[in-house]
Amino acid sequence: MEQFNLQAITKDKPIYMIGIGGISMSALAILLKNAGYSVEGSDFKQSDMTQNLEQKGIHVNIGHKPENIGDVAAVVYTAAIREDNPELAHARTLDVPVAERAVLLGEIMKWYRCPVAVSGTHGKTTSTSMLSQILLAAELDPTILVGGILPSIGSNMRAGSEDYLITEACEYCGSFLKFFPKISIILNVDEDHLDYFKDIHDIINCFHEFAKKTPQDGLLIVNGDDRNTLAAIQGVTCPVCTFSTEDEGADFFAANIRYNENGCADFDILQKGSLLMHASLCVPGEHNVKNALAVTAAAVYMNIAPEQIQMGFNAFCGTRRRFEKKGEYRGAQVIDDYAHHPTEIRATLATAKKAAGNHRVLCVFQPHTYTRALKLRQEFAESFLECDSVIVVDIYAAREKDTGLISSREIAEDINRHSHNAVYAESFEAATAIISKRVTAGDCIITMGAGDVYAIGDALILKDSE
Repeated sequence: MEQFNLQAITKDKPIYMIGIGGISMSALAILLKNAGYSVEGSDFKQSDMTQNLEQKGIHVNIGHKPENIGDVAAVVYTAAIREDNPELAHARTLDVPVAERAVLLGEIMKWYRCPVAVSGTHGKTTSTSMLSQILLAAELDPTILVGGILPSIGSNMRAGSEDYLITEACEYCGSFLKFFPKISIILNVDEDHLDYFKDIHDIINCFHEFAKKTPQDGLLIVNGDDRNTLAAIQGVTCPVCTFSTEDEGADFFAANIRYNENGCADFDILQKGSLLMHASLCVPGEHNVKNALAVTAAAVYMNIAPEQIQMGFNAFCGTRRRFEKKGEYRGAQVIDDYAHHPTEIRATLATAKKAAGNHRVLCVFQPHTYTRALKLRQEFAESFLECDSVIVVDIYAAREKDTGLISSREIAEDINRHSHNAVYAESFEAATAIISKRVTAGDCIITMGAGDVYAIGDALILKDSE
């Protein structure tokens, strides 16, 4: 069964978590442990996350075997676990609740007075982290669940009081429809996860169902500049708050935006036409101005003062893999970014272009999943106009298998029909060699993708230090 009452589950037997080493599952495991539940689980390989769980007294089996699941109170699995997984298949035969990760998170949200769910096709990790820093600055002791490592807490999670929970809300497989937020944020709605959704209309409908979950005494915060988001909230009855960089009539509007030499913005935030505060960011790009408006709206709803909001902005210098400055190679900046969707790529490269000034932007791009690469093929081809040189490495399969319908060599050819700046590299070593031949001091090297492309930047920095 896919629904269960967490309060009714005994604490004498363990909750078994399949895929416990994932960034979200590991955080939930720790929250359960802190709440007095017995927890154990499995993952397909050992990692920093599994080692951290072991140190906290949570046993992790490496590999998936039916015999790993003993006398348990419940079983939770990640969306990446298939029905033919031997542990999940065995769990289905047991007389215990079996539920996907999002169901568990939805149950945990009920523990908190004000749970906040940050959704959107792009920007969830950054906005969740930015809002978390604001609540930390306001000394509100939030519980934080973020899909990346937030440097200020040195982790992907923080256990706080039962007042505030800040979490990402992902649309993939309709996961966020299992949530119970008091405050909901929709940053944007774009075409993605087309291995699950039929088309953009299917995605908009899913976000509509999510928007309807905001209660009448809560708040739905939405991007007033995004037509898909506005379509998704049609007919909702809860209170709605809009943010915008284009429409002065929005509830929260960014005026007088200026960027420094690093691409970070200073701007005025107007609330319903009146000056609320002057904001200054430590993360670059116009997309972060929008993220800042969204989290400011949430913070104002929570009665956080403008000076505390700015303290949060001052403390937020990004999360790992989000325009993360890693080091230098031959006098060039090495930056890593998680961008793996055409919209994200364009925004990230525009930011990199500002940061590079008169120098070049050299990009190493790793497409993420065959489905996304195929269904957004034309959009990817048109996404690298801001880049002086792009090296395309093989597609990161993630949860998929190679269908033979699309390859990185073909993606490079597509890009060349638009910006004439792409080359295919058959390996990370080949990509590193190409960069070594092309780079000059002052350039910006950016590794881009949701897979393991960051290893190329790490190798370059290491090579430079030898």
